[in-house]
Amino acid sequence: MSRELTDKEKQRIKKLVVGNCANYRKDYGCLPLECDCYMFTKHFANDKICRYFRDSVLPLDPELEAVFFDKHLKSCKHCGKKFAYDGRKVYCSESCRKEAQRIMNAARVRKHREKKEGER
Repeated sequence: MSRELTDKEKQRIKKLVVGNCANYRKDYGCLPLECDCYMFTKHFANDKICRYFRDSVLPLDPELEAVFFDKHLKSCKHCGKKFAYDGRKVYCSESCRKEAQRIMNAARVRKHREKKEGER
């Protein structure tokens, strides 16, 4: 599937590279290539992308990662944050899962106590 990147997606790529890429310096550009980062010139989602960017920087933005790898996004049931959906996960992280489980357990115990008090 080939589609053109939107201006907002291009800005997010630039923000990711400038803020998180270990191979990029504002003074020099891309250190291994000794030129400007070629991720700034991407126009289509199916273009080849930098391997370091793909493996280390792109996972920091799941929505942008979904654009490049045609993944489906889902909202976390607890916090509402978007994450790449693999068919099994309901929560974006382990901490969200544990917090949601704690809340559900508290509600279950509360309901059980109310039912017990009503029987007396």
